[in-house]
Amino acid sequence: MAEHVNLLKLCVGASSVEELSQWQSSSRGRGPDGAPRHVTRMWPKRAEEILAGGSLYWVIKGVILARQRIVRLDDVDRGDGIRRCGLVLDPEICRTEAVQRRAFQGWRYLAPEDAPGDLRKGHAQEPDLPPALAAALAEIGVR
Repeated sequence: MAEHVNLLKLCVGASSVEELSQWQSSSRGRGPDGAPRHVTRMWPKRAEEILAGGSLYWVIKGVILARQRIVRLDDVDRGDGIRRCGLVLDPEICRTEAVQRRAFQGWRYLAPEDAPGDLRKGHAQEPDLPPALAAALAEIGVR
């Protein structure tokens, strides 16, 4: 099996992991099968590596705070002739160590060795820190 690669994406419209979860619980955040889905204009060229165990890492307010395993990639047709990619996600949102990340457009590939680790089980249930505090702690390598 090919080594996996992850995707990194800005979480636009949500200012916390809780808001991301709420969005994905709504009908607008789900695909026709009910699974959480994020639609993007570009189709990943490294699809096979993504599907070999990759996750979508979410950057919220300038800090990587969570990830979701990518289950599959769906063609999305919105009736305008543009081929889009639906990143179908595992419903479980895993909180990660906080790592600062500058803004960028679209998504980026993220190698497994560059991805932040998941928070230990006890820490994953804690509420989000305010974004400024999470960013400051990430900058000095704490959390």
